[in-house]
Parts: sequence; C-alpha cells; structure tokens
Amino acid sequence: MTGNIVARRYARALFALGAKSGVGELEKCGGDLAALAEALDKAPELGRIFRNPIITADEKRSVILKLVEKYGVSATVRNFCLLLADKGRLSNLSDIQSFYGVLLDAEKGVIRGELMTAVELAEAKRAQVKAALEQQAGRKLELTFSVNKDILGGVVLKVGDRVLDASLRAQLGILKDNIKRGE
Repeated sequence: MTGNIVARRYARALFALGAKSGVGELEKCGGDLAALAEALDKAPELGRIFRNPIITADEKRSVILKLVEKYGVSATVRNFCLLLADKGRLSNLSDIQSFYGVLLDAEKGVIRGELMTAVELAEAKRAQVKAALEQQAGRKLELTFSVNKDILGGVVLKVGDRVLDASLRAQLGILKDNIKRGE
C-alpha cells in the first residue's frame, strides 16, 4: 500500500513537470518510463538490485545511468531516475510508470478496456465494435481484444473497474437463479 502511494506521488510529480512542456513531452516521458519498466520486467535481477538496501545509492545510480543510456531516454526522465536512485525509490519504477499511464490517458481523454469474446473477431468487426463503443462513451477508447471460450457466446467488456457481462454464460446463470427462486 505504501509503495502505491509513493508511486502515485512520484508519477504526479513527473507528470506535472512534463505538463509544463505540453502533451508531446508528456507522451515522451510516458514512452521512456514504459521502456525502462519493460526492461525491469525482462530483467528481474535489476529489480532485486534496486530493492537491495546493501547496494549504495551511487551504485544504483550507475546501474540506472547505463540503462537510461541504453534506451536513450529524455533528460527529464534521466534526472527523474537519478532522483529515484537518491531517494531509494527505483524499485517503484514499474508502479510509477503504471500510474503515469493512467494520468496520461486521463489527460488525452482516453479510456482503456478489454473486450472478451468466445471466438476471434475479424478486424472489420473489431473496428465496428470499437467505433460503436467510442460513440457511446463519447471518448477515445483503447481496446484490447481477447478470446475466452468459457463464456460460450456474447461479450464481456472490462473498462477500468467496471465489467459489463453480456455473455451467454452469465445469461444462463441468471436464468438458473430465476428458476431456483421459482420466478
């Protein structure tokens, strides 16, 4: 829980810094953070280094500097990572990147969601469904599509913390409950 609060504060601080330069800088910072977070995910030993209290801040700074140089991130993100190293917060980089992405989506008016179907949808159908959902929401929608044969038919839409379950499995469950209650 504490890590989440810390990550939110640092993400907001970087976001506020990038917002002074405009949306382009916000997107650049977001891309740089995503690249670094992905590198940490691919190399769990880096996360262990950043969490290890025995390793000094200077050693962590040299590790993150090499990583920053490898990915060619902006000066803003480079300095931000050095600040994280000094404060002992490099282990929160993935959480910071996640929350930064949420802030960036809100700034750009984008909603992220997942649409689950029982069968793979054709590209034309995906575009049609996405357009209809964007029209209903009145905002741009970043939609990922997945297949889950367990839902039998229909769709399950997850947007944020909301779930719209219009699957055949859910409808059969409702029917079963109604029959049990005698309705």
